[in-house]
Amino acid sequence: MTSPVLLTSRLARTFETKRGTVEAVRGIDLTVRRGEILGFLGPNGAGKTTTLRMLTTLLPPTSGSATVAGHDLARDPAGVRTKIGYVAQSGGVDPAVSVREELTTQARLYRLTKPQAAARVAELADELGLGDVMERPCATLSGGQRRRLDIAMALTHRPGILFLDEPTTGLDPGSRAGLWALIRRLRDTSGTTVFLTTHYLDEAEALADRLVIVDHGGIAAEGTAEELKIRYGGGPGATLQETFISITGRGTVTGDSGTGEPVAV
Repeated sequence: MTSPVLLTSRLARTFETKRGTVEAVRGIDLTVRRGEILGFLGPNGAGKTTTLRMLTTLLPPTSGSATVAGHDLARDPAGVRTKIGYVAQSGGVDPAVSVREELTTQARLYRLTKPQAAARVAELADELGLGDVMERPCATLSGGQRRRLDIAMALTHRPGILFLDEPTTGLDPGSRAGLWALIRRLRDTSGTTVFLTTHYLDEAEALADRLVIVDHGGIAAEGTAEELKIRYGGGPGATLQETFISITGRGTVTGDSGTGEPVAV
């Protein structure tokens, strides 16, 4: 069994609102192993996005602890950031510059020398199928090409953990299938750990080695898709949608509000 690359203990986050204190995440105990693709699912307001933002250092926990790639989340957030890659739902490229310039800038921000940056950019262009678009402005890329560029930027410094927040939302079926293949290849060839949030249950079932379903700010169930179907769906013939509804009582798996405040469904 491979060693854990991410561990959390009672990780929690509360928010103060006009209506009082909201417990967005109520104490997450999570173990993710090296080279694993973890599917992190939850209905509206479950705490999924808030948990992801904490693990990627974008939001400090209210309580609890976490170790990410050997770095303590609270005491060494800068160390965590050197070991992770993060692809947000909306991406973050400059539409006015070329793909090559965007990747080179990212490499230089990670303190690669000019020769190192040029070599890494060429490597990423080949690995992610961007060779034909390197001189094009980012604004001219298709949805699938933009997502590959987003991932290339997150991989510039060869992170051990890649966080993907709903990476295929809005993509056509061909681009979606291509991104699935890329995610599998990252795991299989580089040993990259992938922490994936998605609201597509077929995507979670196709990609994830293990699923964690969160609800009401805590973990409601975890295991492989088949294990969850047997345990909660009534048997191996159940669909993941049926199993998800059985666990949460709700049928939607879209992200939470991003503010930690529950969204009505």
